[in-house]
Amino acid sequence: MPAARLAHLAVRDFRNLANVELSPPAEGLVVVGENGQGKTNLLEAIYYFQILRSVRGARDQDLVRFGTDAFHLGATVDTDRCHEIGVGFERATKRKRVRLDGDVPERLSDALGALPSVMFSPADVELVGGAPGARRRYLDIVLALTTPGYLAALQRYRAALARRNAALRESTRAARTSTASIAVWEPALAEHGAVLMRERMAWVNAVAEPFEQLCREIGETSRVRVRYSTSLDVSALGAPALAAALETKRPLDVRRGLTHVGPHRDDLAITIAGADGAARDLRTFGSAGQQRTAAIALRMLEARTFSERTSRTPLFLLDDPFAELDARRAANVLDLLCRDGLGQTVLAVPRDSDIPKEFTGLARARVTAGAVQRLEAA
Repeated sequence: MPAARLAHLAVRDFRNLANVELSPPAEGLVVVGENGQGKTNLLEAIYYFQILRSVRGARDQDLVRFGTDAFHLGATVDTDRCHEIGVGFERATKRKRVRLDGDVPERLSDALGALPSVMFSPADVELVGGAPGARRRYLDIVLALTTPGYLAALQRYRAALARRNAALRESTRAARTSTASIAVWEPALAEHGAVLMRERMAWVNAVAEPFEQLCREIGETSRVRVRYSTSLDVSALGAPALAAALETKRPLDVRRGLTHVGPHRDDLAITIAGADGAARDLRTFGSAGQQRTAAIALRMLEARTFSERTSRTPLFLLDDPFAELDARRAANVLDLLCRDGLGQTVLAVPRDSDIPKEFTGLARARVTAGAVQRLEAA
């Protein structure tokens, strides 16, 4: 299927990148640079066109290069959505502006996914070994960019949740006995929360078997499984069930000033079978290599979802992706990526010797102190 392509990239004052102009070939390129020179920042700048925020969770004001007032990212792309993308952020006003083919979208969310891409990074181990919030964010990004209606439901759910939590805190401070100001937000929470839970459950159920197979093909001999974890009865997910749970938990919520049930409390449970065959939390009982294997499988499923639901292969951003993997697993990951069909690929590595043989034919760019040198032939 056709692949999303980045034809030209312009970066101004983003992280340590002062002024970068880059025109990657259609097949991609390798970015070579020692740690701290800016190669990950370059990948982060490209991925910014996907979610309009830092892939590493930094605030926009912290992305502006020291001593400057704003950053700007521009791209010429080949996608179904647009051909020119511009994003700017001003530190003083904290305003973000986006243009697609010269037009300003009505909402920032209308520009999400303008350059479909998936980023693989050693930091992905947090998807498995980190807190549940990282896994919920992963689910929300994948589904918001591929499932109609999901992003709108997510935005409305978060707005109602913020207002209910504010009402809970106010009720606790004022020692009120009436809960009407709290209950008024529950219908919206139930309606939109049910959409999130159903879509998450459907996606996780659909990828459960492929996830297990990918972990096995990467090289994990123990059985690794994934499921959607929620406090509600999974056989009756829906607005009525969530509304009833919110009502039941309301006294506890009032005492603690926090909403304790809903998709914002759910998790993506990943387990590994022990020697006795019992499934145990991979986050607690898995080794670093096993957690890294599961994280790579999740990213590969993300790429497959983009391809299947948008009919376009995403851009692959590989940030030293084989770090912390033994040679056998790294080779298996490369075979799987090539088998699935890599689109345009930007690979970042510290040294030329770290470039896998499958990518030695790509052009190379070198990053030193935030400056990108002219492209070199392979």
